[in-house]
Amino acid sequence: MILVTGATGSIGTHLVRRLLDDGTPVKAMVRDEAKGKSLECDLVVGDFDNPGSLATAMEGVDRLFLNAGGAQPVDGEQPMICQQKAAIDAARAAGVSKVVKVSVWHAHQGGRLAEGAHWEIEHYVKASGLGWSMLQPSGFMQNFITGAGAFTADGKIVDAYGGAPVSYVDCYDIAACAAALLTGPHGLGETYVLTGPQALTHAEIARDLSAALGRTVGHVEVSPDGLAAALRARGLPATFADDVAALSRQVATGSLAATTSSVRDLTGHPPRTFGEFLAANAQALRTGLVSASA
Repeated sequence: MILVTGATGSIGTHLVRRLLDDGTPVKAMVRDEAKGKSLECDLVVGDFDNPGSLATAMEGVDRLFLNAGGAQPVDGEQPMICQQKAAIDAARAAGVSKVVKVSVWHAHQGGRLAEGAHWEIEHYVKASGLGWSMLQPSGFMQNFITGAGAFTADGKIVDAYGGAPVSYVDCYDIAACAAALLTGPHGLGETYVLTGPQALTHAEIARDLSAALGRTVGHVEVSPDGLAAALRARGLPATFADDVAALSRQVATGSLAATTSSVRDLTGHPPRTFGEFLAANAQALRTGLVSASA
């Protein structure tokens, strides 16, 4: 039995569907049972901040897909670290044999925000005695539908990367890689950097979104310092804003521009292009999620 955490998220929904289609026993851990019912699979209501619910969720489970948890710092601390460590502890106590964890590209000790938090969790998994595989995706294509990508008030894409390209990857492909690792014998003790087939600038993404939507989606370049100022103006902590700015400067050097063969290596098929992603998500685009994310 595979337990999927973050089951109603951008990766989890694809993963649950793929496992069900393959006839693989799967259980989804959700916080909102009503929302989880749309997955049409076995559900368990659980909370990363509730160790008892984690223990219940792990019952009968031998493989764990570890994703989700709080991302934004609270009082300078990343809640995701404690949350995912608690899930790892519960998995070990339940006799889980393998964890497939979604991390982040360039996770490293002392890194800012997610890079440092995910490194600490990766290190904890590796020291746990559990079998493990790590997935380190580039930026998500879904960010331009869910609103996690930055948009101006009038719907323009914000580019704080100085025109540097990013090899965005579709969460559909991340889920396919996770399924391959969860259901097969390969990948134990391995880390995979997941990217799309090409790196795109935000100007190119705006062009492709314009074509898909049948209307113009503009883009505007904002300096990392300008982005930090905007975040502070929205009431976010100065340290968080400064960290976001520092990461934006890092991306501007081309740190997320490379592509890898990991998706093809794990799944046997090439990663989706951004155009293929837009075609597969045409309905979401038509409902206006991009403009609503402004």
